[in-house]
Amino acid sequence: MLSQLLLHPRLRSFCIACAILMYLLIVVAGNIPGARADIGHFASGVVLHSIAYAVLASLCFLGSTGSLAARAVKAVLAVALMGAGDEFIQSFFPYRGADVRDWAVDCTAAVLAVLALCAAVPKARR
Repeated sequence: MLSQLLLHPRLRSFCIACAILMYLLIVVAGNIPGARADIGHFASGVVLHSIAYAVLASLCFLGSTGSLAARAVKAVLAVALMGAGDEFIQSFFPYRGADVRDWAVDCTAAVLAVLALCAAVPKARR
């Protein structure tokens, strides 16, 4: 029942809008001077990237159309582009730096999130 709710067509545009808003918040808030250092007291960069980009991948998966494989590919590609964009933007700030390892964590979190979602969708919906 939960998967039917999550895959409901009316939820798609909401999920995409939430993904876009979340990404913009990540980019803006992550580049405020000192903000990253302040939040680093509560969670490491790997934890922050993993959670944020797993949620983004989940929103992209739920907001897309097609088979489960198509949704998974779209979500992982979207997160790979968003993560690369985030790292690219960070390279312009002297107090931040771009790191390919952060991007790798983003992509790994996306793959794990979509695999979990693919496993959670019942066979009848596949």
